[in-house]
Amino acid sequence: MNSVVDAAWLKEHLSDEDLVVGDVRGPNAHMRGHIPGSRPLVLGSPPPGADEATLTALAQEIALRLRRHGITGRERLVLVDRGDGVGAMPTLQMAELAGHPNVAVLVGGMAAWDGELAEGTVELEPVREAELHANVGAMPTRQEIADRLGDESLVLLDIRTPDEFTGRRGSPCDPRQGHIPGARLVELGDLFDGPGQPASPERVRAVVGLPEGAAVVAYCHSGSRSALATLALRAAGYEARNYPGSWHEWSRHDDLPLER
Repeated sequence: MNSVVDAAWLKEHLSDEDLVVGDVRGPNAHMRGHIPGSRPLVLGSPPPGADEATLTALAQEIALRLRRHGITGRERLVLVDRGDGVGAMPTLQMAELAGHPNVAVLVGGMAAWDGELAEGTVELEPVREAELHANVGAMPTRQEIADRLGDESLVLLDIRTPDEFTGRRGSPCDPRQGHIPGARLVELGDLFDGPGQPASPERVRAVVGLPEGAAVVAYCHSGSRSALATLALRAAGYEARNYPGSWHEWSRHDDLPLER
């Protein structure tokens, strides 16, 4: 299963025994109307700044939450949000941190689903055992990025505006302005055809200027725009991860270099 699926694929595979649909909109929205067989799944959002020890502890907590939702790591897990990708991508990153090896996002979320809907609450069936092993590499830290500056096997993509990138007009809450050395500027709008709808893989690869399969880490100011960018990047075939701390964290560490 790819890390991005569409509604047609989900309809075809919805009855597969090894498929689980996690609705990240919250229990109330799920109760009012959801894809048949789906279950509410709330895992929280990636922390804005963390080291490896913190992420290891968080991964264990997320694995516990997954088990409470009956998720073992052996299934194919498809995440569904309202349609803009804002809810699904942080949840995907948390599930991958916990060690789930097979997670995907439904492109367009509930807005793209034209099949029948079910209503009412769904009883969760917790499991005691799971095949979930912490994968701290799923969530880039400032230390990893600092250690890999100049590493040609990893490309940094800055998902901000040109003014933020150059430091001319960044967020006033950041003590320093500019960008991480070596990062390439990519504007979020160039990666999407509409809300939650990634542009074609060909267009995304033309914008990014990297061959399919390249390893990239995206960042923005606080990890939100870059989380969405990661959706489009994965849909285009990139090995993409989101740096949650982004510039908000990086700018607060005077020992970390920057460019303007």
